[in-house]
Amino acid sequence: MDGKLNITYITLDGYVDVNKYRYLYFVIMFMSFILIICFNSTIVCIIAIHRNLHEPMYVFIAALLINSVIFSIVIFPKLLIDMLSEKQIISYQTCLFQWFVKYSFAGSEYFLLSAMSYDRYVSICKPLQYPMIMKKTTISMFLVLSWLLPACQTTVPVVMSTNIKLCYFTLKGISCSSLVYKLHCVTSRLLHIYGLVALVNIIILPVLFIIFTYIRIFVITYRSCREVRKKAAQTCLPHLLVLIHFSCLSVFDVLMVRMGNSFPQIVHLIIELQILLCHPLFNPIIYGLKMKEIHKHIRSLFSKMM
Repeated sequence: MDGKLNITYITLDGYVDVNKYRYLYFVIMFMSFILIICFNSTIVCIIAIHRNLHEPMYVFIAALLINSVIFSIVIFPKLLIDMLSEKQIISYQTCLFQWFVKYSFAGSEYFLLSAMSYDRYVSICKPLQYPMIMKKTTISMFLVLSWLLPACQTTVPVVMSTNIKLCYFTLKGISCSSLVYKLHCVTSRLLHIYGLVALVNIIILPVLFIIFTYIRIFVITYRSCREVRKKAAQTCLPHLLVLIHFSCLSVFDVLMVRMGNSFPQIVHLIIELQILLCHPLFNPIIYGLKMKEIHKHIRSLFSKMM
């Protein structure tokens, strides 16, 4: 606690042998940060430049990748500074901001994946109605809701936690998350209930909706010709892979918050690195390799550079 400035500082205790592997951590994180920005930005620029990619599916992909860029720009500078510092500390206010960013963007990802699944459902199951349903106003509404709703839901517990008294000042992690709850002197029943409601709204309901739409798609395509099944597989498979990967990371994150000290420090670190590094890199790689039109433009770009 800094009495003069009235700032509370939290110690981040998530690194394993940070003094020993300081520069290794820094190089890995810095290179990953550069790759995340480059990979995601490249595909976003490709989608923006080529008019044949100005379709709802690619717009949602671009929004998903923009999420990764903004998230990384907000989170990574503090991580890189921590790795070169003698002490890994963060002010409580900054910690709450990291918490807000992490979960609002996670919720946004699920909402965007839901919008993608709905887009694929209409495209494959109701092709004649597609232009009427997926209009620019509809796409804009999906994008606004995908960013606004999770942000609003995440704001509530962050604001409620601002003035709660802390009895513990060491956080088991390299960045802030819902583990902040474990620093409070008294466990708030209201915050706990709200967290469960937010979990249902931000994760469980979107995942159930995605599963329902893809079941409908698979039923329709199973009864259709081979060409329709091939088209459905080409466009739906990348979304499903991203959903499965992100859902697994979300489950681990929830388990870490609920079970806390049951996980060894190395397990905490590996899961956090998966969330911070692997997923923002996973998305552009999957969409760059599996989406035929994007892959074609990437190959054309690299051929010109060579």
